[in-house]
Amino acid sequence: MNSKRLDLAQQGWRLAEQQSRRYFLGNAGYGIGATALASLLATEGFSDEKNGSDGSAAGTPNPLHPKPPHFAPKAKRCILIFLEGAPSQIDLYDPKPKLNELNGKPLPESMTKNVRFAFIKKESAVLLGSKRKFSKHGQCGMEFSDLLPNIASCADDILMVRSMHTDQFNHHPAQLSLLAGRPFFGLPTMGSWLTYGLGSESQDLPGYVVLSAGRGTSGGASLWSSGFLPSMYAGVLFRNQGDPVLNLANPAGLPRELQREALDVASAMNASRLAEMNDPEIASRIAAYELAFRMQSAAPELIDLSGETKETLDAYGVDREDPEIKADRGGGKGTYKQFATNCLLARRLVERGVRFVSLFHASWDHHSNLDVELGHNCGMADQPVAALLKDLKQRGLLDETLVIFAGEFGRTPLGENRMGSKDVSGRDHHPFAFSLWMAGGGVKGGLTYGATDEIGWSVIDKPVHINDFHATILKLFGFDHLKLTVRNQGLDARLTGVAGNVIDEWIA
Repeated sequence: MNSKRLDLAQQGWRLAEQQSRRYFLGNAGYGIGATALASLLATEGFSDEKNGSDGSAAGTPNPLHPKPPHFAPKAKRCILIFLEGAPSQIDLYDPKPKLNELNGKPLPESMTKNVRFAFIKKESAVLLGSKRKFSKHGQCGMEFSDLLPNIASCADDILMVRSMHTDQFNHHPAQLSLLAGRPFFGLPTMGSWLTYGLGSESQDLPGYVVLSAGRGTSGGASLWSSGFLPSMYAGVLFRNQGDPVLNLANPAGLPRELQREALDVASAMNASRLAEMNDPEIASRIAAYELAFRMQSAAPELIDLSGETKETLDAYGVDREDPEIKADRGGGKGTYKQFATNCLLARRLVERGVRFVSLFHASWDHHSNLDVELGHNCGMADQPVAALLKDLKQRGLLDETLVIFAGEFGRTPLGENRMGSKDVSGRDHHPFAFSLWMAGGGVKGGLTYGATDEIGWSVIDKPVHINDFHATILKLFGFDHLKLTVRNQGLDARLTGVAGNVIDEWIA
């Protein structure tokens, strides 16, 4: 730090000290306090260098510094592709010939008597078969519908779970359950827990990044919240065009050197307050300022795809045009390019050490026009997601990168006969049985796990609750889900709440 910056920092320290009523006691116990502070700074990942490579001041806190898990992990980073609205498992992953035979027939009243639906009218609802054609793929013979030919080509790397179930039948509560373990506001999401537990290997980008395509999720920012964890562990929403993060760039005319000096003063004052209060949110604030400073260079470089080969860009399909469709559920014009770009950015993010990347796309909520709109969305996702898996594998990243492809629940075998609707061309929300898949990150590729009954109504083999899903993911990342806890409101809170069993059969 040069003399001018040192003087500014010292002025900041003096001002903070003068404003503190506890300064005298703190100064009197300086020897003990200094030792305790040094220990705290080391624990919280503060820099002890005179200056960082970016010019940051000594004593800069870094709550995102890498931390060891409980035991050796198989996965080190995660890409979650979240299909908001919930895709139809019956039309993508879980073929039901018997359902097709029973098309147009009602279910016995005993099966629907105590069931809550979002929109279906029980008294006149009938079964709706699928028009999709299924075939087996890979050496494992995993079944996919004709809407996902490219993802199907990766079957031997995929763990298909057909026996998921959840407790929630409406979107936002179910999304919170899948991403945060329970259907309540104020809980840390899965990405926040993993970033809290492991930190991040990236020095210039957040540990947890969120990318979005389509019209936006119904759950909004609650789906990447840090909840009661320090705010540094929340997901940071990036844009894939223009400024990656709004308000990140300096105002016109502000030199970077002057910004650095101002930041040094703010950091010194915040560090003084942190030493006094030991509030983790102050450490998060200091780290956020420093990270934002470094991101001014790193974030624009991230979204600059000029260094990617034409073969890579073509594989992901970043220049594809959207096919014409008379619907707005998929997100509107430009979504194909946006989603493909996000898949490529996800690879670039994990390459740069980002711990958790979420890709959100809305919407897959096909209450009507299922065949046309599901086909449109699958056309958007199939090519770039398959390219992502193959790209990660080719670069040697897939083994330690867990890729998850999931929605919040499934769709009913019953056709939706919503009041006022003239035709039955879609499916309602179905929490009792749905599918998702994973690849890489230590899971067993080529395995189809669990089963549903002959019409896809209920799980009949190897049921998997949301909390079991989370417990197993944490184990892949080297954590005992019972021990990754944070004291909150007098309780040891965890991602899996009071439930969750690890499914060892998923782990390679």
